[in-house]
Amino acid sequence: MDTRATDQPIDDLETGESTDPAELTTILERQRRAFLREGPPSAALRRDRIDRLLAMVLDNVDEYVEAMSRDFGTRSRTGTLFAEIMGMLTAFEHTRSHTAKWMRPVRASRMSRLYGVRTEVRPSPLGVVGIIGPWNFPLQLVVVPAASAFAAGNRVMIKMSEITAHTAELTRSLAATYFDPTEFAVVTGGAEVGAAFTRLPLDHLFFTGSTGVGRLVQRAAAENLVPVTLELGGKNPVVVAPDADIEHAAGRIARARMVNGGQVCVCPDYVFVPENRIDGFVDALRARFRDMFPAILDNEDYTASVDTANYERVLALVEDARARGARIESIAPPGEVLPDPAARKIAPTLVRDITDEMRIASEEIFGPVLLVRPYTALADVIDYVNQRPAPLVAYWYGPDRADFRTFVESTRSGGVARNEFAIHMFSENAPFGGVGHSGMGAYHGKTGFDTFSHMRTVAGTDLPFAITGIAAPPFGDRTKGFIDVALRAARMRNRRRVTGRLPGLPADA
Repeated sequence: MDTRATDQPIDDLETGESTDPAELTTILERQRRAFLREGPPSAALRRDRIDRLLAMVLDNVDEYVEAMSRDFGTRSRTGTLFAEIMGMLTAFEHTRSHTAKWMRPVRASRMSRLYGVRTEVRPSPLGVVGIIGPWNFPLQLVVVPAASAFAAGNRVMIKMSEITAHTAELTRSLAATYFDPTEFAVVTGGAEVGAAFTRLPLDHLFFTGSTGVGRLVQRAAAENLVPVTLELGGKNPVVVAPDADIEHAAGRIARARMVNGGQVCVCPDYVFVPENRIDGFVDALRARFRDMFPAILDNEDYTASVDTANYERVLALVEDARARGARIESIAPPGEVLPDPAARKIAPTLVRDITDEMRIASEEIFGPVLLVRPYTALADVIDYVNQRPAPLVAYWYGPDRADFRTFVESTRSGGVARNEFAIHMFSENAPFGGVGHSGMGAYHGKTGFDTFSHMRTVAGTDLPFAITGIAAPPFGDRTKGFIDVALRAARMRNRRRVTGRLPGLPADA
């Protein structure tokens, strides 16, 4: 996600009053009382809540498109519909259709039944789940985890990003129409509200945003021992294989970099290209960008930087690289002067000759800028990636051969996608999440249900004697003898496994 502190306040955009921080505790207490009073909801009620959540979106599509257009300045209707609305439909349908199945208890041990013990694991709701959303996809990235939380039987509180304040206010006002506030509540506001939200004694806190703010969220949640899921970001690497189709790879990478104006946590950030093919790759990138955007300033499909702060931050990264010797190429259409501060638009920009002291080498860009690096050996690429924080996704363009498998097995990332942007997110039941600095925990599909559930073990027996009675004193000779025999058998079994692999160890003790 964006490396800025996304909980910084912005100017009032005529979007209504923000939530009073003192009111957050009241909302939480009412939801928790309702949860405890009514108990775990039925599968039918869980599906009904998911359906109402989707209805809140689908019944107000035009309003959401308009709100996001106002928030971004320029964001096309098609781009919003595709990225925000269409992307959630299959996730909702998959979740609601599997809710009853996921709720069923699972028998934990068939062997224990031979001893008269019945053990099962019951997925139980946590209680009240808090969700803090980002600004880059301000709707989808709060309602999709909310649907998972509903499927698991929880109540939900959402803190919307104030950077996309029109979308936040619209969601807050609509929530009261489709839900009782003890089921689902949306709060709005700036830094003060966001900080207060993270300090609530919730039963789970789900955050999507920057790594820097994620640290603050986890620190605040730790005061109440609230478990967290952190969906963060990072600099996502791309490797173009030596035998890749350069034209094909460049075309797809160019399109991937420009999704939502480059303001996507899974966008490619830097590309490794075989040294002897890098000029051809750059030529292909340049041609593709020019074909995609014959005009930018008056092009409604070209998403602007969300606000002045992000616009200036991206430009500062580019200028710092330029000052330190990088080659910068802005691919602006003929006759257009870019970047343009009024429109907050930056032309697709290529950066080469990057060195480690440049800020752009380590900071997530979150804009229409792509770094291009040469390589001669895959081992060098692997070393470079592994010496840096694990990214949210790693990309590979080329055939599924031994070098690709080596790359996958030798690096860490939240996911891996080959030959296509974000394809690792396409399966409804595949987990999505980061690792290390790119996140903690995952969601989507069954993984999302499990994230917002407590797997509760329930065991029982009707035997007329106590199975564990031998564990309590006084200890008789039979207990002592049993322990001696069991230990001797375990030692002999293990010794056979390690003999010959531990020099100097006797064959038996």
